[in-house]
Amino acid sequence: MKLSLADYLVIVIYFAFVVGVGFIIKRKIRSSKDFLSSNRSIPLWITSLAFISANLGAQEVLGMVASGAKYGIMTVHFYWVGAIFAMVFLGVFMMPFYYGSRARSVPEYLKLRFDEKTRGLNAISFAAMTVFSSGISLYALAKLLEIILGWDFDISIWAAAGVVMIYTFLGGLTSAVYNEVLQFFLIVLGLSPLVIVALQNAGGWANIKAQLPPEFTHAWKYMGKAESNPMGLHFTSLIFGLGFVMSFGYWCTDFLVVQRAMIAKNMNAAQRTPIIAALPKMLMPLIVVLPGVIAIALMTPALRSKGYAIPVNEAGALDYTMTLPSLIAHYYPSGLLGVGITALIASFMSGMAGNVTAFNSVFTYDIYQSYFVKKRSDRHYLRVGKMITVAGVLFSIVTAYIAKSFNNINDFLQLVFSFVNGPLFATFLLGMFWKRTTGHGAFCGLLAGTLAAVLTHGLTLAEGKGGWIAPLYEIRSGMGQAFIVAAVSWIVNFTTTILVSLATKPRPEEELQGLVYSLTKRQRVVTGRWFLSPLVIGLLLLLITILLNIIFF
Repeated sequence: MKLSLADYLVIVIYFAFVVGVGFIIKRKIRSSKDFLSSNRSIPLWITSLAFISANLGAQEVLGMVASGAKYGIMTVHFYWVGAIFAMVFLGVFMMPFYYGSRARSVPEYLKLRFDEKTRGLNAISFAAMTVFSSGISLYALAKLLEIILGWDFDISIWAAAGVVMIYTFLGGLTSAVYNEVLQFFLIVLGLSPLVIVALQNAGGWANIKAQLPPEFTHAWKYMGKAESNPMGLHFTSLIFGLGFVMSFGYWCTDFLVVQRAMIAKNMNAAQRTPIIAALPKMLMPLIVVLPGVIAIALMTPALRSKGYAIPVNEAGALDYTMTLPSLIAHYYPSGLLGVGITALIASFMSGMAGNVTAFNSVFTYDIYQSYFVKKRSDRHYLRVGKMITVAGVLFSIVTAYIAKSFNNINDFLQLVFSFVNGPLFATFLLGMFWKRTTGHGAFCGLLAGTLAAVLTHGLTLAEGKGGWIAPLYEIRSGMGQAFIVAAVSWIVNFTTTILVSLATKPRPEEELQGLVYSLTKRQRVVTGRWFLSPLVIGLLLLLITILLNIIFF
């Protein structure tokens, strides 16, 4: 793939624009709250688009196109089962606690609800994960540019990291959020022409369905048996593992995305942020799943004359990760090719910037200020926040080079997420809706759930991964293994938290007001129109989601 001058010009303009946003926002940064939490001043439409864009990183864009090619239309489960329901639940039930408690972060809410040790455990694990995830995005971007454009790996890493560091250092979270909105539109506009042209070239959806096996074009029909569908999953594993544990664990407790709702102007906007974001999230399969399905259809005998093929790796197997870049190279002419490549770059940088800004907030508030330097001036914490931003980017670069040495580190990262997010949701669910939950119960539950996840992975084997203790049980797919690991961790955490809480003394009820559902006075949110309330919008979106599942059953 070779870029023309026009293509390079598009990329340069994009880099200049995102850095320019940082310089503009810098004028408004006067305190640590401005830098680390935007001082809760961001408009609803910005927070909503930033909420979804924070999840539009490398794994989302490249990964879902790859999954579309590998698993077919079943990949939509990550949206219509694994996202929308949790996003509505977050907006209707959980944001009132996050926003109403005035917590600056998810770990700080855990401190308010439980105790300091629970907060510390979550803060340390989350900070480590964000840096690790940021480095993975950076590595993937550099590797992609090296493969498809022939750019030097080292220069790509330092150039991309440098741009992210400049605009996050200058404008903090606000700069990252506004650039995430830009990146969202760039990704959508950059990939939409690809979908239209490729779909037309493949003869439309009807022809794609005619060429592919039926299990590739139905979401639910072949999930009655694990061996009957490409994912190797039974529908019960999907619903509980993905639809409940991993979905709610990510969307409802991961500070990376929750932070985008916590910086809204008021409670109503905070509640509506994830709910409004659910609408474009519901439609994202058109951009990131359908291209993969089209790609695998173009390789069938009837469509092979179109001249497209998914690249193969060194072992001669299909390299699904390169599906999207190869589609862009095949269909986009000069000029538009630059837009497509810039959209890919934007997706990687969006994921990296989101992780860096979440990292600097948690590290500054929940680690540095809580355990090292507690009572200093606001200017001091502003300086620390900026220093931690630079440190976060440098740590990400180190992680990127570690990823270069270990080719399975991305799979490991996904398992780490299932280890942490699965049990964490059990902690939040009990903490917010059962007043008897204690700090000791929450802490022991988190530890037990994480340990159970590690043991489950060590005792199960899937696609050559896991089974490092003893391969007692084989699972058909790595994805199915991740769902089972998450489900087991959640069940163990839930049970342990209840048992330990019943054996330990709870906090007085007056200390839990505003933190527990049964002890919190219901706030009537005035919107002016009843149909704009978070509950009504949320229910409407759930109905549409159910309808989409029926249509593609």
